[in-house]
Amino acid sequence: MIETGTLWTIIILLGIGSFGLRFVFTGLVGNRAMPDWLLRHLRYTAVAILPALVAPQVMWPTATDGVFDIPRAAAAVVTLTVGLATKNVLWAVFSGAATLYGLLFLLG
Repeated sequence: MIETGTLWTIIILLGIGSFGLRFVFTGLVGNRAMPDWLLRHLRYTAVAILPALVAPQVMWPTATDGVFDIPRAAAAVVTLTVGLATKNVLWAVFSGAATLYGLLFLLG
């Protein structure tokens, strides 16, 4: 268990680091135009964050003490498939959630 002071120190330092990274692109660049290659790469940043957050919870879920299980893997596959097929985030998320909770109910 992390002590409260240590936790707040980590949160504050991460906030300062996050602000610093954002300031480099927005504060220092200012009104100058960014190169096309940089804008193209920045466009994919938000898309890369969700899989980075979800992948550990699919491969090593804390709900099962890190043991791989079929309902979470199936929900991830369904979410990815529906997202690619429909190009609709809401349909993908809802279908993945329905798969996860449906399988947990059936197997649980």
